[in-house]
Amino acid sequence: MRRIFLAFAFALALVHAGCGADNSMANSTPPNSPTKTSTLESQIMKIRLKIDDKVITATNDSKTTRDFISLLPLTLTMNDLFRREKFAHLPRAISEEGKRTHTYEVGQVVYWSPRPDVAIFYRNDGEKIPNPGIIVIGKIDSGVAALGVAGSVKVTIELHDEQ
Repeated sequence: MRRIFLAFAFALALVHAGCGADNSMANSTPPNSPTKTSTLESQIMKIRLKIDDKVITATNDSKTTRDFISLLPLTLTMNDLFRREKFAHLPRAISEEGKRTHTYEVGQVVYWSPRPDVAIFYRNDGEKIPNPGIIVIGKIDSGVAALGVAGSVKVTIELHDEQ
């Protein structure tokens, strides 16, 4: 039995080593030239949020942010929760690799993974966020007061083309 296990482990190691073979000739892009992926991963991401006639922007860079941006453009009806945040359900779950926190700041755009929801905090009531916490997608640069209206708001979110 031990021999079979060792043979299997050895075969698995060989297969794994073969998968890591150098395929640099298969890719015609020079190794130091920027690609769309590397460019997106290395720069700060900026999103634009349109609420009625107001336009506000948010900035951040993380794997969760980049995955969120892959959903854009989105038009969401964001509902009010606790008179502190507007939230909406996303069409699919996004990366949960960002840092989780149980506190928030006014102006943060966050991901709440259990639903999956996006939320924007427009007021701080001092309450902690329950488990599993939130992952920050971005921070509103200015104009967060546009969200401090009663009821739901329609928000269009898109990638900001000015970097």
